[in-house]
Amino acid sequence: MNERLYSTGWNNYELIDAGGGKKLERWGDVITIRPEIQAYFKSEIPFTEWEKRAHWEFIPKGAQRGVWKELKPNSPRTWVIEYNQLKFQLELTKFKHLGLFPEQQLNWNFIESNIKSEDKFLNLFAYTGAASCVARCQQAEVVHVDAVKQLITWAKANMEGSQIEDIKWVLEDALKFAQREERRGNKYKGIIMDPPAYGLGANGEKWILEDKIGDLLATAARILEKDGFLIVNTYSPSLTLPMLKSLATKHFPRRKFEVKELWQNSTTGKGLYYGNLLRVSTVKD
Repeated sequence: MNERLYSTGWNNYELIDAGGGKKLERWGDVITIRPEIQAYFKSEIPFTEWEKRAHWEFIPKGAQRGVWKELKPNSPRTWVIEYNQLKFQLELTKFKHLGLFPEQQLNWNFIESNIKSEDKFLNLFAYTGAASCVARCQQAEVVHVDAVKQLITWAKANMEGSQIEDIKWVLEDALKFAQREERRGNKYKGIIMDPPAYGLGANGEKWILEDKIGDLLATAARILEKDGFLIVNTYSPSLTLPMLKSLATKHFPRRKFEVKELWQNSTTGKGLYYGNLLRVSTVKD
C-alpha cells in the first residue's frame, strides 16, 4: 500500500461521513452534502439521515457546475468559520466549492512549523488565501499569486477578517510570475502550489497540468532557498506517485523529498483520498 498522510478536522470543520459518491461535512454550524468521486463505497449513515442533518446539498447540472438545494429554511449562503486565530469566509459557489479546502489543514500545520518571521513565502495558484494567511501569521513576507481577480478579492477578505495585513497580491499566471522571479534573482524560504488538473488560463488558453508540471517544478527548484521547502498538491489522476517521484528526482536531485497520498478520515471511519502530495525540503548533506 502507498504511504499516506492523513489530514484531520478541527473545531469548525468535520468530515462527518462519505459514500455513494457524496460527502457530508460540517462547516461551523452549517452542514453540506457535496459530490465526491472518491466516495465510491457505501456510506455509514443512510442518505435519509444526511438530508435531515444538512442545510444544503449541491446538485450537479453538467460536468462542472450545479445548484444548491436548500434543505433547511433560511440557511445562510455565506458565513465565516475559524481556524486557530484565522477567519475564513465561506460561500456557496456554482462549482460546488465553498472557498476552503479543509484537507489542506495538514499543509497549514507544516507551514506553521517551518516558516518564521521575515522568511519569504510564495503561494502559487493561491485560491482564497488560507496558506497565505497562515504564513503571514508567522510574520513571513507573503506573495500570493492567482490568475482570477474574484479569488484575490476573496483572499483579501480572509486576510482582513483575520486581522492581518501586508500580504502582496499578484494577479497573474502562476508559472509566468515564478519565471519572472527567477530572472529577478528572487528566492523563497517556502513555496506552496496547488495547480488545477485542467482548466483555462488567464487568457482562455487550455491548461493541462501534465504539460506544465515539469516547468513548474524546474522553476520552483531555482527560486527555492537551500534551506527552504516546497509543497505541491496534485489532483490529476494522470500524475501518479511514481511519476511525481521521478519528477522530484529530476528537478531536486540534491534535496530530500517525500511523495505521499493525502487522505482524510470521516467521523464515521470512512477514508477519502484527496490526491497526491510532494514535499521537498533541505539540501542533502
